[in-house]
Amino acid sequence: METSVKCLINSISRFIHLVSCQNVKPVLIQNDYRNIAGVLKLLKPFLDEVLDSGMYSDEILCKEFEELDTAVNMAREFMEDWSPKMSKICSVLRSEQLFMKIQGSLLLICCALHRLLQSSDSPSSNVSAIKQCMQEVQSMKQERIAKDIEDAMRARNAYEDNLMRIIELLDLTSSQELLKEIIAVEKERINAECSKVRRDLNQIRQIMDLVYRIRDCMVKLQRIEDVTVPSYFCCPLSSELMLDPVIMASGQTYERSSIVKWLNDGLTICPKTHQKLSHTNVITNYTVKAMIATWSEENNVKLPVYSDRTRTVVVASSQPDHVDVGNGIEKGEKANGHPSPEHSYSHSRSESTSSAVSSIDYVLSGEITSEPPNKEPRNSLWRSGKQLYMANKESKSSVSEDLTTTSHVTKLIEDLESLSIEEQTTAAEELRLLAKHNVENRSIIGQCGAIKPLLSLLYSETKQTQEHAVTALLNLSINEDNKAMIAEAGAIEPLIHVLRTGNNGAKENSAAALFSLSVLEEYKEKIGRSGAVKALVDLLGSGTLRGKKDAATALFNLSIFHENKARIVQAGAIRHLVELLDPGTGMVDKAVALLSNLSTVGEGRLTMVREGGIPLLVEIVESGSQRGKENAASILLQLCLHSNKFCTLVLQEGAVPPLVALSQSGTPRAREKAQQLLSHFRSQREGSTGKGKS
Repeated sequence: METSVKCLINSISRFIHLVSCQNVKPVLIQNDYRNIAGVLKLLKPFLDEVLDSGMYSDEILCKEFEELDTAVNMAREFMEDWSPKMSKICSVLRSEQLFMKIQGSLLLICCALHRLLQSSDSPSSNVSAIKQCMQEVQSMKQERIAKDIEDAMRARNAYEDNLMRIIELLDLTSSQELLKEIIAVEKERINAECSKVRRDLNQIRQIMDLVYRIRDCMVKLQRIEDVTVPSYFCCPLSSELMLDPVIMASGQTYERSSIVKWLNDGLTICPKTHQKLSHTNVITNYTVKAMIATWSEENNVKLPVYSDRTRTVVVASSQPDHVDVGNGIEKGEKANGHPSPEHSYSHSRSESTSSAVSSIDYVLSGEITSEPPNKEPRNSLWRSGKQLYMANKESKSSVSEDLTTTSHVTKLIEDLESLSIEEQTTAAEELRLLAKHNVENRSIIGQCGAIKPLLSLLYSETKQTQEHAVTALLNLSINEDNKAMIAEAGAIEPLIHVLRTGNNGAKENSAAALFSLSVLEEYKEKIGRSGAVKALVDLLGSGTLRGKKDAATALFNLSIFHENKARIVQAGAIRHLVELLDPGTGMVDKAVALLSNLSTVGEGRLTMVREGGIPLLVEIVESGSQRGKENAASILLQLCLHSNKFCTLVLQEGAVPPLVALSQSGTPRAREKAQQLLSHFRSQREGSTGKGKS
């Protein structure tokens, strides 16, 4: 029994020392533990006296010593294990649980000591001192934020005032703090599922639900220049207005910097749907971006400049106004960072659609749509991961953007089938413009049966008619029902015909339409097995700059299907892509992103080396954009891992210095690839040295 007292004295000393040294804990937890340390300091002299007097033989007292020793050690371990990445809500609940356990044990010990001191010949001063210690324990008070949290967890319709109190006390007022909390709670949930302790898992799920209600509460507070931000423009993770919205594999849209942090923390599920992500590629959501820009213009709101995203919600008022992954190489636009302005492309031509599928913002030809997302039937990007909206401006505005009628569309369809080329051209042009801005129009046009007549006009010998028809189909494909109908109507062959015979605008929009169809998973394979790959590669080699960009975008998406990689290589794409690595082409990042996909097949690697790609790739690692460096390092890693000869060629080009620099200052993925390459070089050198010695 003497041992239990000595253990307790030792535990108290360690705890008091730890509290005196720790200054980084949340204020709420820090205050609680300082209060505990203060009372333990008062208790410590009595424990020394217990040892000297032999009172430790009291069985009840000894049991309480052991209970307190356990509680103090648990509190110490909690403090030692605590990190800023931990959930504040979980930390507070755990901390207050330990606080109450220690407080209860202290009271029982003080009562037992008071009883023993009174019954012994101990000086009255000791009795008074232990009584004072007991009063100190009883007066220990907390903010009791845990009670607010528990009440809010139990009541799904918690009052906003309660949520605001939690937000303020836990300092969750900034978007970054809220994002950190969401990530931390998600990790707690994963750990609870692994431990399979039902009680812990149920509590974590309740906490997760509470965090998202806090987020929803903060969304209501989002204001810029006294204008309330619509909730559907706010990131589901950080609650703030999205300046750089991107779509992930689940089809949900998030602010790029927020989802980057989520993925970089090792989380591979969708924050909103909790489904397992098939890949970690993100695609710029140009439609949402365009809608936010339109909203800001209509409300005379100046959008904040993209920065470190640390805006804080003001909460003073209680009534606010309010990838395909193969061989270690990730495919597509990776979710780690924001593209630099010099590598974001935009077009101002009359027909343009923007989309993104690679390591930079890929831009396709097509037309803008900026309606609220809840109007689009079935295929809204806010609901569907397969649908990619395409956006940009068209200067032509001679045709009304008002809602059309079924009778009017029926008349236009009749004109499409007219023997008069002029009537066909005029009808195709009007359908194209009707489908450009209005989502209801797209649905009406598709349901009235315009798709097959438009496809027939892709074989028209009149280039203007052909261009209007292919662009109308591209605009209609924004609607997911239409996209499926276009695919099922046999659009691939007519689109290939346009790629081969059309004017520049028609070829560009045909490539964009093929990309749109390739979003349907089963059509990646079908398009690959058709003659589309060769036609797209030809456009990549001989098209206009815009045509080359559209071809590269379509080929990139097709290359996600593994069998298509060999087809793209065999069609001669790599020679063109290596030529496009020249900075003067304006297509370095697009070219290197597609090459990164093709480097995962042997024929692709061999052709890259034969076409003289290694020196250009090393140059990109040294002086390219962040994403260019990232993908170039990935390609070099593939080359070196699969061929000692290629590895020697890479070293001969002086790759080590830029790789060392990249391993220290690149994006997380770029640093990883650079470090893997440098490690491979070292192992190769050590292997050669070992052979020489033997």
